[in-house]
Amino acid sequence: MKRINPGAKPVEERNRSPEPESMQKYSNEVRERIAKKAYELYEQRGRQAERDLEDWLKAEELVRKEMNDNP
Repeated sequence: MKRINPGAKPVEERNRSPEPESMQKYSNEVRERIAKKAYELYEQRGRQAERDLEDWLKAEELVRKEMNDNP
């Protein structure tokens, strides 16, 4: 099978990001806070693998709540 653009990455790779798309809207400071919180959640769960997205989204929720409670 011939590829139209042999240098192009497969769609799966192009759409991958090291963090959820929702994280890309935050400043570096806020992203760092969320990353730290996500790691805390990961450790609290006993370092279970393959739940990183769940940890990121929960951490985002918690940090946003903290930010709203302490403007």
